[in-house]
Amino acid sequence: MGKSDKSASRTVFVCQNCGRESLKWLGRCPNCQEWNTFAETVISAAAPASISALENPPRELSQVAIDSSDRLPLPLSEVNRVLGGGVVAGSLVLIGGEPGIGKSTLLLQVAALVAGAGGKVAYVSGEETLSQIRLRAERLGVSGERIYLLAETDLGAVLGHLEQLAPSLVVIDSIQAVYLPELDSAAGSIGQVRECTLRLMHWAKPRAVPVFVAGHVTKDGAIAGPRVLEHIVDVVLYLEGEPFSAYRVLRGVKNRFGSTNEVGVFEMKVEGLVEVANPSKAFLSQRWGEAIGSAVVPTLEGSRPLLVEIQALTTPTSFGLPRRTANGVDFGRLLLITAVLTKRAGLKLGNQDIIANVTGGLKIEEPAADLGIALAIASSAKDLAVDPQLAVVGEVGLSGELRDVSQLDRRVAEAARLGFKGCLVPRAGANISVPKNIKIVPVSTLREAIRVGLVGKKAKND
Repeated sequence: MGKSDKSASRTVFVCQNCGRESLKWLGRCPNCQEWNTFAETVISAAAPASISALENPPRELSQVAIDSSDRLPLPLSEVNRVLGGGVVAGSLVLIGGEPGIGKSTLLLQVAALVAGAGGKVAYVSGEETLSQIRLRAERLGVSGERIYLLAETDLGAVLGHLEQLAPSLVVIDSIQAVYLPELDSAAGSIGQVRECTLRLMHWAKPRAVPVFVAGHVTKDGAIAGPRVLEHIVDVVLYLEGEPFSAYRVLRGVKNRFGSTNEVGVFEMKVEGLVEVANPSKAFLSQRWGEAIGSAVVPTLEGSRPLLVEIQALTTPTSFGLPRRTANGVDFGRLLLITAVLTKRAGLKLGNQDIIANVTGGLKIEEPAADLGIALAIASSAKDLAVDPQLAVVGEVGLSGELRDVSQLDRRVAEAARLGFKGCLVPRAGANISVPKNIKIVPVSTLREAIRVGLVGKKAKND
């Protein structure tokens, strides 16, 4: 009997940053390398399976019925795009992002639109008072009808109020602020976050009520307690953007009901987050003529083609070791492209500081932007502009060759839609059908691309 009681629970130390468990306290987590993040947690043993579980026997996959009427389209088309057509009834949607990026603003706007369509929304805030939320609502022009506010952090009390209210949508802002009093750990700890999320899931699934949950992020950009939260919820969305940029990108990381290859683009204004119907035009709105060190790249954000401007600046270094700075592009790709330009294209960049930047606050990770980065650097180094009527796309190899990229026809079509007359592409993928108002310019090597893409006598004589 004593042995059974002893094994009923155990004490472990859990990293509050990444969730790693240890039998003893550690000053530094060996997984995430953070200091003083281990907290003592009591883990109860799982209860034995009951015989009543046999009442829900296994079913053959071919005999399972599909219910296609449980998806609620939201009035925000950009959010619908990322969710895969709307929010599924009974699903848990987690929205993460940096502090001040606009998570609460987006959630309040979604709540207002659902309430305006006739639904009843419960907005639970564990971080703000009711008057603070009302002030934000007035700034956003939200009347507040059919939106019921609850400033409560005790999740047991929250679920009791939700049971009486019977809403059609629930918003929890944020999951790190609510807690269960029967657990010994503090609010926001790994144990509290896990149990609170599980309680919300067990409440939402049988009632077919979707729940939007806001989540804090760590200093490296991941949602706090990432492996705990992201494994439980159905959908994980990230709201991204540069601190001083007005544009925000809503990106899907996990979606059990649709594709994660979609993004939504918003602009932060006084009235809140406004959908950007034509992101390519917005990102290129401040581009001017034959700008030196600037190239336009048709990139893909999910399945949506976007035209973005990549800028580069080269200047003689004031120190012995030249600096490389990447903003919006991968630092490793910048080093690779700089090395190829030096070795294969003959540019003398060994004594040059190089700065690469993506305008609009976007981040580009795909290698299709390699050629745009390379031409922008070459343009600045040679003091010659890239042809303003030319979009460029292609992956750069270590031998200086240009490699084909995916969905090239869609990229070229987006460039044609915005008025570009030509598109510099790798010769290996040039055999595609394109609109009549744009011309394909195939090139095989990076040296050839620089000769064709830069305008001016110096470029032609190289």
